[in-house]
Amino acid sequence: MKAMILAAGRGERMRPLTDFVPKALLEVGGRALIEWHLLRLAACGVRDVVVNHAHLGPMIEARLGDGSRYGVRLIYSREPQALETAGAVALALSWLGEQPFLLVNADIYTDFDFAQLERESRDLPAGCDACLVLVDNPPHHPHGDFALVGGRVAAEGEPRLTYSGIGAYRPRFFADIAPGTKAPLGPRLRQAAAAGRVRGLHYHGRWIDVGTPERLEHARAMARAGEGR
Repeated sequence: MKAMILAAGRGERMRPLTDFVPKALLEVGGRALIEWHLLRLAACGVRDVVVNHAHLGPMIEARLGDGSRYGVRLIYSREPQALETAGAVALALSWLGEQPFLLVNADIYTDFDFAQLERESRDLPAGCDACLVLVDNPPHHPHGDFALVGGRVAAEGEPRLTYSGIGAYRPRFFADIAPGTKAPLGPRLRQAAAAGRVRGLHYHGRWIDVGTPERLEHARAMARAGEGR
C-alpha cells in the first residue's frame, strides 16, 4: 500500500511559528510531526509515500530527504500554491497508483496504528470509496463531522464524531478533479457519505489536531508523559 501525507498548509493559526517553519516540521517529542507519521507508516509496511508541500516546501525536502532514514521512499508533490486536500490528491494520483492508499494530515499527533486502516482498506466493499478514522469530538470542534452507523459513515445522525485526518481512499474518488485545481475534501466526503459510499472506524486512542500554539503545547506535554508515541 502507498500513502500520502498532506503538508502544504500555511498554518495561519500557528503564526508566527509557521512564518519560518512549515507546520509539518514543528517538533513534538524530539521529532517533527511528519516524522512520526513516516515512522508509523513504515512500521505497517508502507514503503512509498507522497508528501505534498507549498509554503516553505524546500525546508520539508531538506529535512526528510529521500525518506530512507525512516524506512520509506519519498516523492514530493510540489504545489506553487496549496490546492486544498482533494486538489492535492488529484495532482498526485499518477504516483499513488490504482489501489486504495492511505491519506494522512501532517499536522496531527497520534498513536494510531496505520496497520488497522490498511487491513480495513483491503476489505472495502466494491461500492465504497473510502474508509475514515473518526475520533471523539475535541473541544474546538464540538459538533463533529459525521455519524458512524453500523460501520458506515453517515452525513447525518447521532452521536457525532470528528474526522481525524486519517483515511484510506480509492483513487477513483478524486479522478474527476483536473490536476492543478483547488478542491476541498469535506464536501466530497459529505456527498459520498450521504450516498452510503464511506466506511469508518472509531478510534479511542491518543489524537490531537495540532492547529494552534496551545494544542502544540498540549501535544508536547503528552509526548513528555510518554503518551501518543
